[in-house]
Amino acid sequence: MYRSIFLLVFTLLISCQKRINKIPKSDSLPNIVLIFTDDQGYQDVGVFGSPNIRTPHLNKMASEGLKLTNFYAAQAVCSASRAAILTGCYPNRISIHGALMPNAKIGLAHQEVTIAEMLQQKGYATGIFGKWHLGDHPDYMPLNHGFDEFFGIPYSNDMWPNHPQQGPIFDFDPLPLYENEVVIDTLTDQSNLTTQITQKSVEFIKRNKDKPFFLYVPHPQPHVPLFVSDKFKGRSERGLYGDVIMEIDWSVGQIMKTLKDAHIDDNTLVIFTSDNGPWLAYGNHSGSAKPLREGKGTAWEGGQREPFIAHFPGKIPSGTTLKTPLMAIDILPTLAEMVGADLPINEIDGKSAWRLFKGETEKSPQDVYFFYYKKNELHGVRYGKWKLYFPHSYRTMRGQEPGKDGLPGEYKIIGIKEIELYDLENDISETKNLALEKPEVVAKIKLLANDMRSQLGDALLELEGSETRLAGQLKE
Repeated sequence: MYRSIFLLVFTLLISCQKRINKIPKSDSLPNIVLIFTDDQGYQDVGVFGSPNIRTPHLNKMASEGLKLTNFYAAQAVCSASRAAILTGCYPNRISIHGALMPNAKIGLAHQEVTIAEMLQQKGYATGIFGKWHLGDHPDYMPLNHGFDEFFGIPYSNDMWPNHPQQGPIFDFDPLPLYENEVVIDTLTDQSNLTTQITQKSVEFIKRNKDKPFFLYVPHPQPHVPLFVSDKFKGRSERGLYGDVIMEIDWSVGQIMKTLKDAHIDDNTLVIFTSDNGPWLAYGNHSGSAKPLREGKGTAWEGGQREPFIAHFPGKIPSGTTLKTPLMAIDILPTLAEMVGADLPINEIDGKSAWRLFKGETEKSPQDVYFFYYKKNELHGVRYGKWKLYFPHSYRTMRGQEPGKDGLPGEYKIIGIKEIELYDLENDISETKNLALEKPEVVAKIKLLANDMRSQLGDALLELEGSETRLAGQLKE
């Protein structure tokens, strides 16, 4: 009798063990890779229309995943854009404006929850390899915002003594290269930085392949000054800028290959996008936003609409292209829903697009998106297919001589005097102002804007919002 009971229990244990061993890895918490380039234009990827830059790895990623053609950075400048994608907030809600300079007296406040901090609570390993730019004081560096590891630079790669306007305008110190909290070098040549960032990313994946991880790769390129390694120098039909994009595409390929070799590619969401549009003043060293209007530093489509690709085999339908509007503020809540994480206690602006990613809907999670720039100026509003602009001044290179070979041209400042309205479905280049023809649309968007102004304010109208929070402030 005891022998029979033993055999029965043993058989049940073996059966349970077999069932446990057969649980697919895809049932565990998914890994997340967020690749975030700097100043890359909408057109600067093959599948987004580049006529002369080869991006085979990004093209393959898009053919196997999701391509969004109406994805927006949250603001057309470095620090603000990064604050938004990491926190799910409009950057002016959390008082991060523009591009923070070296030795800034502010940084991303500790009360704000980053994607890394949210995922750490779920047991994720977290790493950032690239550019931070949310405060370079030790209190505000990545390891104090949810990252276990950091390799890279604390702010933009042009904030160094070799800046073309060093002396007359700027007085930059040497550019530090960090390993976690330690400065391990000061950069005089950035040619191998993309390769180093890629190697660090690959090593991070290999070390953490048996547990969930969040890998954030905010490339310093193709922000000027442009640098590329010897293996890609001179390979593009688009000159040095094209060489840089080809190396970034190679980097994407290395990450994707590492995931596949580790047999975790089917349990990893990989996202590729950029922080804002091309810096057009730099001419042949800037990207292309065609067919969009303007570029970095403006709320026009070329300033904030970015290439976006998401890849997650078995979860995101392959070969999908959607024109649904989405913004970087929606990434954090999307990831939260995907992994079952709690949203931050503080108010955020983003909403989950996970159903959109999975192919269950083509509707945006938000009815309206707001385009702030400078220090809290509401420049534009996207509502359905419509984009409305309020009177404001902006910079343009139209009619100006562009820069060349690393030297900038001079912007001209012009202004919008009256409200302008564009139909982005039929006029992607924003050439025909329909404000007078569509007064009902203008009236609706103005109401939506007034509601947001009550929350976040609008410096153009000298309005202060009731729901903004302070950035982190250094004590004197």
